[in-house]
Amino acid sequence: MKRLRFVLGDQLTRGISSLHGLDPLRDVVLMVEAAEETTYVPHHPQKIAFILSAMRHFAAELRAEGITVDYVRLDDPRAGSSFASELAAAVARHAPDSVLVTEPGEWRVYEMLLDLRETLGVPLTVLDDDRFIASRAEFAAWAEGRKSYRMEFFYREMRRKTGLLMDGDQPVGGQWNFDAENRKPLPAGAALPERLRFPPDDITAEILALVQDRFAGHYGTLEGFGWGVTRADALRALEEFATVALPGFGDHQDAMKSGAPFLFHGLISPYLNAGLLTPLEICRRAEVEWQEGRAPLNAVEGFVRQVLGWREYVRGIYWLKMPAYATLNALEAKRPLPEFYWTGETDMNCLRQCVGDTMRHAYAHHIQRLMVLGNFALIAGLDPAQVAAWFLAVYADAYEWVELPNVHGMTLFADGGILGSKPYAASGAYIDRMSDYCTGCRYDPAVKAGEKACPFNPLYWNFLIENEDRLAGNPRMAMPYRTLAKMTGERRAEIVADSTRILAGL
Repeated sequence: MKRLRFVLGDQLTRGISSLHGLDPLRDVVLMVEAAEETTYVPHHPQKIAFILSAMRHFAAELRAEGITVDYVRLDDPRAGSSFASELAAAVARHAPDSVLVTEPGEWRVYEMLLDLRETLGVPLTVLDDDRFIASRAEFAAWAEGRKSYRMEFFYREMRRKTGLLMDGDQPVGGQWNFDAENRKPLPAGAALPERLRFPPDDITAEILALVQDRFAGHYGTLEGFGWGVTRADALRALEEFATVALPGFGDHQDAMKSGAPFLFHGLISPYLNAGLLTPLEICRRAEVEWQEGRAPLNAVEGFVRQVLGWREYVRGIYWLKMPAYATLNALEAKRPLPEFYWTGETDMNCLRQCVGDTMRHAYAHHIQRLMVLGNFALIAGLDPAQVAAWFLAVYADAYEWVELPNVHGMTLFADGGILGSKPYAASGAYIDRMSDYCTGCRYDPAVKAGEKACPFNPLYWNFLIENEDRLAGNPRMAMPYRTLAKMTGERRAEIVADSTRILAGL
């Protein structure tokens, strides 16, 4: 039996389900650089270059094994614009008995594949993505009958399932979560590790030229591109993180510093989400550093929780709640995305720094995304659909299954509490405590009102005022609403006036 095995650009894993049992003498692997996939949002040029180069390297590795790869390049004048057209054309070229594909990471692509079953002319089988620790069915079974879905309880089940950081049926160290130890600001003068970057090889250089020519108008720059593009590169990046950065990751994972976008963070999420690394292998690699006494438990547990807990959890929520999840807007936020998200031109230094890091690297770490870029979007009442489209476009690790729940649920509370138990809103004091961004900014986080006040200050309280009917009953919001209740009418009016001025200026 001859099979056509369709591999998507975020499925660059040799052991993926669509390649199980591959017969090199009969089967053909199809890979497609589809124009539609590069433009449905204006993806960062580094994101496009990373994925295309990684795809071409993966195809070359398959061919080196003697596997036939039908590879459709973006710059081939005969190429169609979409997965659907190219899959149909490949079926016509190769006349396979069936088509196999691993389930995609985005609902729209999944729906396209289901629709193709009716027109393709040969059986098309969509297989489970076995790279994840919890299948879609397993997560759905865990969620069934629950009044609420809380990551912490799901995370504990994943720890038990994998045995990661477990001592029998108990967590090592006597507790499941060391998050309280992972909130320290970066000390002044702290030595930061020099992070591994990869010079472009000939294939990547060709891709960079193609992307520069075709996507020059997209947000972000290709200058300084330093992402690895092979499995070997990804393993080197994982090793560098484990041995160089992981020991400091726990204490300072929430810290931010001007001109230092990488700090102690993993820098492996693009490789993980594209399939060059798998979640269980990176968790086990981190666990070894704790077992050997080279990294503290709070650092390793914090990292494992992000991958084994949070990453698996948001994927589960995505597939459990789509497609309606994408349209949720529980706080009825409607303001358009400000232009500075695309340009970085703003007097708020924290936002300028985070947008600038994103433009230069197609990367910002999770606190920059959540507590600066996302926090502003939340308290300014920005339209969730526009915010989600921006996050999807600008980060090299962004695919809808991971980006949408993080933005709609964790960042904007647009899902009304499905994913998280409260909105992650904060004033300028948080940013001042966890970064050096406020130093030299034209605004002062200690000033609460007027032209000099950090815009995060009035906007935070204005957010609480605007959403009082929706949020005042949330137990985790009780403290700020008690404070708000003590404010005079004059102070509330001042907050609203300052916020109106700031929002009008966007």
